[in-house]
Amino acid sequence: MNRTTLSLIAGATALAAVTGFAAVSAPDPGSAEQRTGAAATLPVERTGLLCPRPSTSDLAETTYTSFAPVTEGADGKGTAVLRAAAQQSAPDDDGTSEDGKDGENGAADEKDDGDEKGEKDAAKDDKAGKPVLQLQEPGKPVTTEADGADAPALVGTADGRFASGWTAQQTTEVAAGTGRGLQGVACSAADTQFWFPGASTDGSRTDYIHLTNPDDSAAVVDIELYGKDGELETTVGEGITVKPRSAEPVLLSTLTAEKQTDVTVHVVVRSGRVGAAVQALDDETGGDWLPASADPSGRLVLPGIPKDATAVRLVAFTPGDADVDLKVRLASPSGLITPAGNETLHVKGGMTAAFDLGDLTRGEAGSLVLTAPDGSVPVVAAVRVLRGEGGKQESAFIPAARPVETRATALDNTAEGTTLSVTAPEGDAEIKVTASAGTKGGTPQTKTYSIKSGTTQDIEAPVPAGLKGSYALTVETRAGGPVYASRTLASTEGGVPFFTVQPLPDDRGMVAVPDASENLSVLQR
Repeated sequence: MNRTTLSLIAGATALAAVTGFAAVSAPDPGSAEQRTGAAATLPVERTGLLCPRPSTSDLAETTYTSFAPVTEGADGKGTAVLRAAAQQSAPDDDGTSEDGKDGENGAADEKDDGDEKGEKDAAKDDKAGKPVLQLQEPGKPVTTEADGADAPALVGTADGRFASGWTAQQTTEVAAGTGRGLQGVACSAADTQFWFPGASTDGSRTDYIHLTNPDDSAAVVDIELYGKDGELETTVGEGITVKPRSAEPVLLSTLTAEKQTDVTVHVVVRSGRVGAAVQALDDETGGDWLPASADPSGRLVLPGIPKDATAVRLVAFTPGDADVDLKVRLASPSGLITPAGNETLHVKGGMTAAFDLGDLTRGEAGSLVLTAPDGSVPVVAAVRVLRGEGGKQESAFIPAARPVETRATALDNTAEGTTLSVTAPEGDAEIKVTASAGTKGGTPQTKTYSIKSGTTQDIEAPVPAGLKGSYALTVETRAGGPVYASRTLASTEGGVPFFTVQPLPDDRGMVAVPDASENLSVLQR
């Protein structure tokens, strides 16, 4: 095995540990990187995404969107396909699954012969594995629609020219009933651990944790719940089996007898890997998806709280035994400020804490910046945001986000109702924003913006010239930072301000491959 091969294995293995799976190819032997010994930054050549089942409502109208930016140096060939996952157990209105077991996780208690039967049943499902959406060319998003409760969870892979920066999104509008409103979530990579502060087992909420397995072997998952007094006693939260290439929705209230308004969900995968997202549905204030928080850290940023938010509720959790007093600051258009009366928030170790911050933004763009003293105590956090008044309120969630290190993309944007919010809490930054071609026509447009240190800006993002359909917004960090971003989609239906917010994590479309000679010297030690 030569040196180049050894170094590429190390680079690809490191990336796979972060993103679920990825692959890169060797640089051209005549490239500058090879001649000088410098590390090469290469496009990822294979990646995967998972989208949860959109809704159980017959009134749901879902749009799936897929997009890959044009990436210099990417392979000239490739595919990007999203396929329907098998539905392991579809929830009924009473919270039981089709197989009659409570909690949608009856598979956890099935014997081996039951697992085999379930796998055969999934194979017979004519929807499982069926292509739903396929990209035709980089730089142009494609969409498809599905109505009602039959819209499936999706399992997708991309390779070659589509892999670097591949992004997918599902946006669902539910006209009435529990969880009515606009629900959006970016499809994510598989992983082995997730944190969801902001979930609930209260009687007014119907919260599901959706687990999607992309692989050809079963995954085994544990679900831990933490409330205001610590870990909740759960009955069937351990050893949940998610069958190959299938999706499993688990109703949180069936895992415990304790009804609590604010709960932190911890998903730990014993074997295999899954995608995970919480769907939080409320009887009165609609619902939305709660994506996973960024990994526990002593410094968190929750970007893009809408300027017209009427109520903001922060939920935080520290996994360790140590208590922490979080310093709270709001990155506003004019800089970092400390909210009056909420200068510090006390979070007890192993217990979920919730704080009502009211109309925190007061008509201006804003992002929350949370800091533990010396960054010594790791925390996860999310905010629940309400817009509207009285009986015409809608809710959305913003978890602590990862920074846009190089590039990130938001999909399903329209000329009206799209807000791109960007914050640079630690230093001045310059970003480039590209509006792609539209799904049905339009010419890409690009603008560059400067973001001052400590501020949040709702920027006037570019729109494709001659836009027809929806389009993608790609944010690239050009200088400074770190930069955090989110995108809000909004509309008004029957006087209710429907909206959904998605943070923009880095797409991890590029990987730095270590220098061959340096990497070999490490292996020889």
